[in-house]
Amino acid sequence: MPLPPPAYFTPGLDADPELAAAVNGELARQRDGIELIASENIVSSLVLAAQGSVLTNKTVEGAAYARYYGGAEFADAIEALAIERAKKLFDCRFGNVQPHSGSNANAGVFLGLLKLGDAILSMNVAAGGHISHGHPATLTGRDYSITHYGVNRESELIDLDEVRDLALASRPKMIVAGGSAYPRAIDFAGLRAIADEVGAHLLVDMAHFAGLVATGLYPHPFPHAHIVTTTTYKSLRGARGGMVLWNDATLSSRINAGIFPGVQGSVMLHAVAGKAACLFEALRPDFSAYNAAVLANARALAATLANHGLRIVTGGTDMGLMLVDLSSTGVTGDVAAKALETAGLAVNKNMIPFDPRPPEAPSGLRLSSNAGTTRGFGLSEFERIGDWIARIIRHPSDMAAIKATREEVLALCRSFPIY
Repeated sequence: MPLPPPAYFTPGLDADPELAAAVNGELARQRDGIELIASENIVSSLVLAAQGSVLTNKTVEGAAYARYYGGAEFADAIEALAIERAKKLFDCRFGNVQPHSGSNANAGVFLGLLKLGDAILSMNVAAGGHISHGHPATLTGRDYSITHYGVNRESELIDLDEVRDLALASRPKMIVAGGSAYPRAIDFAGLRAIADEVGAHLLVDMAHFAGLVATGLYPHPFPHAHIVTTTTYKSLRGARGGMVLWNDATLSSRINAGIFPGVQGSVMLHAVAGKAACLFEALRPDFSAYNAAVLANARALAATLANHGLRIVTGGTDMGLMLVDLSSTGVTGDVAAKALETAGLAVNKNMIPFDPRPPEAPSGLRLSSNAGTTRGFGLSEFERIGDWIARIIRHPSDMAAIKATREEVLALCRSFPIY
């Protein structure tokens, strides 16, 4: 029997039955399924309340306390609060919390600090990089001269010698570190040395490991990075949006102008409030315990899958994210993801380094422990999840196994309710 929606979730929705049905359907999906997609998490009721507030009504442009519109007294206080919390959490001097997304944060930094056509050196999407770092299908890929570095074929790790050779050949104005599917710690000091050698800025996109950075469980980008960007909704468990952080005062006006009016207009103030709320939560002691559990749970899941004979790209993980190579199973990522979703396990297909298959039907899966850990899952739960994933991958067409797994998933979810 489905659980009723929470009281705070429904006010006003009853006036639009079709919309209410879809929203409550999504709530039921989240409650009764296990989220393993690395770009998702489960926000608190505080974040939901901040984002669903009267701040939706307010339009502001420009920086806090220097707006183009009036009536911004409380808007200024909210944005300033989010900035101060971000600076405290990541021990930096300056921040911009206005970006609507991580992609906007990156695009704004590029626009503010580079000239159109300047050279950028970033990780190839096929090796684990992010499309906003210069993929040819994006504006950044079209507006700048992009060179990509990858990973070593044997170790599947970033090869600093290759990065240096490419930097010396392309003379980039910006080197970008971080990505969407690289599960290992990055040598920021080594990349900064290369950046200094060629006169480039080093930008670190820490979207997938920001929470671990904040709690000392992953190498800190500062002081090596000139600029750090992040989303606020993955490892930070907050509002959907982005942030830019830096320490050099001479960059401030250019970065801020790159965000507004460079790549976006009015501030989404309700989202900024949601960011302030999640940063408040991230500054509490229990956030450290959460991130320690994220890391332990990810490693337990990876180890369980490896024990079932599934290869983990790079042999493990240093964050909540991992890549699973399905090549030995004969099952492609798209087929596996569809079967797992039917069983109540939400994952995403993903290319692995040097993948011979296309992005639409790649050889891998990308998994994350972030949302499950937020829900309260521990090592034993993630070991069970690993068993279920292996079972479905081995028999993706076995509807009886899928149905049986779905019942087990549902029982586990009901033991760890959300909202």
